[in-house]
Amino acid sequence: MCPGRLTQIYEVGGEITRRMITAVVYSESGGTYKTTMTANIAVALERMGQNTLVLDLDPQEGNLTSLFDVGQHRGDPDADNFVKHILDMPDGDFHDLIETTTEGVDIIPSHDMLSDFTSNLEQKISYETGMQNMSREEYPRYELLYELLWSKQELQEEYDAVLIDPNARAEDLLYNAIFALRTLVAPVKPAGKGNLSLEGLEELVGNMETQLDIEIGLSCVVPSGVGQTNAHQQYQQQFEDTEAFATPVTIGNRESLMDAMWEARGSAFKVIEERWKTFEKDGEMVSEPDQRRVRGREIETLQKLYELALFIATETFDADVDPVLELDIQDHEKKIINLRETDTTEVTTA
Repeated sequence: MCPGRLTQIYEVGGEITRRMITAVVYSESGGTYKTTMTANIAVALERMGQNTLVLDLDPQEGNLTSLFDVGQHRGDPDADNFVKHILDMPDGDFHDLIETTTEGVDIIPSHDMLSDFTSNLEQKISYETGMQNMSREEYPRYELLYELLWSKQELQEEYDAVLIDPNARAEDLLYNAIFALRTLVAPVKPAGKGNLSLEGLEELVGNMETQLDIEIGLSCVVPSGVGQTNAHQQYQQQFEDTEAFATPVTIGNRESLMDAMWEARGSAFKVIEERWKTFEKDGEMVSEPDQRRVRGREIETLQKLYELALFIATETFDADVDPVLELDIQDHEKKIINLRETDTTEVTTA
């Protein structure tokens, strides 16, 4: 495992390509804001001037595809989808899979076929090993996504950043994601035994390196959903004090803000700028823009999310990005936050 600075350089066809921001946002457990964090990092990178693509490899409901309101054909078994391209049996052009969200981030949506990835892969391995007279152990089962992204589609020529929101189970799909991108961002939730969580994270990454026979970079650990209890504060301190991992920011317990992302169909930046809120109206719960009261702690959360993306881009990948966060909040003065100077400027707009 490589903590701290990691430079990602891809070698395709014997030639060294340019550096990219590539990260799998991964957590073994639920409740860590994994999907919402992926969305927020992606939108932050896009705002920083990085052409960003996210790959939704989570077949469950409540994934990035649902959050960004894309993937109209995710349940159609006859539709072309990402799995068919990974397994080299496409029914269309790869770029037709890519959709663009309202916030400018490109996404390849999830598809129900992801649930059967391993069984479909086993069929492919049985067929190809028989045709090529090779053993199953020789088949590069974890390298398929890498080959698709960088060798076949050469996405390094189109995008500055590629992120993956994977399935949580340690199986073929997850291993393909990690083999392709090589770097992890690890959101973690408060737990009763912080030291055990730290040890478990090191063991997890070590096991993956052994399984895949590669070096995996851990960009950072992000404690998320941290409250004000003594146990939560102690847990946060344990992560911040360790030298094994970088912990650039801690995300507080912001359930209201994160839940509103699903109603706004976008990032936390969109929630605040359009002022989305869920409330009771005429005896029913509704979600509407222009209703949310903008709170200082939520602006601070947006700043921390931007700081997180800035850390990943600059400290992990040495990328040149725009460190200025501009928030154009409906019916409010524009806020400009320069993370290099850590100041906030309010600009009156018409």
